[in-house]
Formats: sequence, structure tokens, C-alpha cells
Amino acid sequence: MPSRQERGLHLFTSESVSMGHPDKVADQISDALLDSLIGPDPGVRAAIETLVTTNYCLIAGEVTVHNPKAERALAEYDRTIRKVITDIGYTDTAAGFDAETCKIETRIHKQSGDISQGVTAGENPLGEQGAGDQGLMFGFACDETSQLMPLPIHLSHRLVEQQAKVRREGGINWLRPDAKSQVTVVYDGQRPIGIRTVVLSTQHTEAALDPKNDRRMSEDARREVRDKIIMPVLQHECPDLSTEGLRFHINPTGRFLTGGPDGDCGLTGRKVIVDTYGGYGRHGGGAFSGKDPSKVDRSAAYMARHVAKNIVAAGLARQCEVQLAYVIGVAEPVSVAVDTFGTGEVAEELLSKAIREVFPLKPAEIISYLELCRPVYFQTARHGHFGRDEKGFTWEKTDRVEDLRSATGALQAV
Repeated sequence: MPSRQERGLHLFTSESVSMGHPDKVADQISDALLDSLIGPDPGVRAAIETLVTTNYCLIAGEVTVHNPKAERALAEYDRTIRKVITDIGYTDTAAGFDAETCKIETRIHKQSGDISQGVTAGENPLGEQGAGDQGLMFGFACDETSQLMPLPIHLSHRLVEQQAKVRREGGINWLRPDAKSQVTVVYDGQRPIGIRTVVLSTQHTEAALDPKNDRRMSEDARREVRDKIIMPVLQHECPDLSTEGLRFHINPTGRFLTGGPDGDCGLTGRKVIVDTYGGYGRHGGGAFSGKDPSKVDRSAAYMARHVAKNIVAAGLARQCEVQLAYVIGVAEPVSVAVDTFGTGEVAEELLSKAIREVFPLKPAEIISYLELCRPVYFQTARHGHFGRDEKGFTWEKTDRVEDLRSATGALQAV
């Protein structure tokens, strides 16, 4: 198989989903519950799973809290969940999922003591906080966008963001919360040169239907989606890329009346590729939402992104993928691997050594360094965990550029 830099003209596609997509509804509920607990109890242990379907929500999993404020927050789960559903926009019983009337059930119990003794520093036989699970985590960055993200997933996220903005501001009054986007980018080698296909499926009311054929969305409605959602994103994000032969697929089944949890059951953690790099980089398999930062599925994935982004920002590679791997109960990662796909300015072996020198990689160190014991997680559960310059997204900082340059320069001189 040819390497990325050896490939000629080719296509790559990524997708995203809106805040009203059933899986993202579940993710946001799990992370809103986590935020409600980690604020009063930074040491909370949580792994909260959510299931949503027609006017029903079930939360399950493990939660251990350590003070009365967190206990009260846990007891008020119903209020937290209904607030999330309202914020997303499901406030109409006609949509089949309504913040006020949906039934909510819980199946929450405490974290296993066997896990706790490996994660809690005072209980760990090795004397320090170990990883909350075994596993491998990947971080990725590239110079295709100013956010150092792959262009297909970046555009896909911006499309569902724009759909939500237009819906919430009343720019298109027949939009409903559920939506999916998909973008196909034309590459020449590793460089994006054009946009080939844009897909946007958006839930809507009957007002968007063709009056002559109620099985199809009207052409006027499709035009509104194209002109108010799709084109503003493309014109803002990639005005210089070719759109010759650009194809639009807007609600390609014809209509999208039944959506959200009424249309499909939603589960926490089922959109891990949407949450990360749109399939452009590899994925270790662990989901993020509902998990406190002792779970390296989340914290180490954030750290790997931070490391990869700083390597690209430092000019040490145009593309970089970092893998970290851990054993439950053990603090030190068992491996640190780097792949620059032939774009590196220094050897990958030196980058691996520099990463260990520059960045703290033990779970407790990552949590402290990235300030992860704060209620910042709800906002990550919509529109991607990476490539967003928002308050609290500490893993997106590029503040170790000079340290990496110094470390790799010193290693090269040895």
C-alpha cells in the first residue's frame, strides 16, 4: 500500500452529527452529569452510560462521590438531564422526545473496589495513581487547517454547528435538532485541493415538504439549506479550494420528519470517530463521554492530541500521530509511539524520546497538567473534542513548541 505522501489524486470522506443526533444526546447527558459531579467533587469516579429512545432516557454505570454536595448533585440527576434535553431543543412532544415529559430511569452504583485500589494513590500497591484501565489511545494533528485538524472532519463539524446556529437563531424556522453531515475532500498526495461532495441530512417539520409531494422536501427548502448552512461554511473555511463538479446531497431519502431519539435509539460512546479525527487517524476504541479523567480512554487521548498538535505546530512534522498505551493500575505508559507519515523533520525515535522528556504522561500528571478535574466536559460532547479554540480545551494549546524544538535539537546533537 502506498504511503500517504506517495498517493496521487484521491478522495477522503468524514462525517459529523449534530447535538440533536440521538447518540450525541446520550453523550451530552453523560457529560452534563459528569460536570455536575466533578464541580463539587474533583475526585469523583464516574463512568456514566446513557440510552435514549422514544420519550425515554436510562442512565447506568458507576459513580463514587466523596462529599454531600456531590451526593446532592447525583440525586438531582433528573433536573440535570431535562436541562440538557431542553438546551438541545427537544421541547415539543410532536418530536417524540420532550424534555418535560420523557421518562427517566437510573441504574447507578459505586465504582468497583478492585478498580479503585489501582486508581487511588493511597490504595495502589505501587504507591501512586495508576491508569484507570488498560488500553491504547491515539492523538493526531496535521497542517491542513489552522486548528491542525484534517479538513474533512473539520468541515463536517462546522456544517452541523452552522445547522444548530441557524436553527436556534430562527434563520430556518422548520429545522429540528437532529442532523448529519458528510464531506468528501479531493487530495493530491497529502494536500487537499478541492471539495467533491457535501451531504447534509437535517430533521425538519412538515413545513419543509413539497406541497405537491409530501414524500419529498421542497426545492425551496433544499435551497435554504444550501444557501444558509452549507455555502457559508465552505466560503468561510476553504474559499481557495476548488468546487468544480461539487455535488450536494440534501436529505437524500426525500424527507426527514422522524428523527432524534424517536427515530433511532441513542447510546453514549457510539460516535468515537466523529469525536476524534473522522477516520483520518487511528483510534484505540475507547469512548470519552461520561468518564472522569482517571480513565485514560479520555485523559490520555486528550494528552496524545496535545502532543501531536505541538509537534506539528513546532514544524517538526506536517502530520503526526501519537500512540500512548497503559496498563490498569500502573502509572507509566508501557509505550509511546510516533508516526509522521514521511513528513517528519527529525527521526520518529527522537520524537518519542522528546515526548517523554517534555510531557508528563502518568495519569495523575496528565490530569494536573491539562486541568481536567473541572466541569468542562459537556461542551466537548457536541461538535468534536478536538480542533476547537474554546475555554477549557487545554489540550488544544500549542505552548510546548519551543520545549520540543530544544529537546529534539539536543537529542540530534548527541
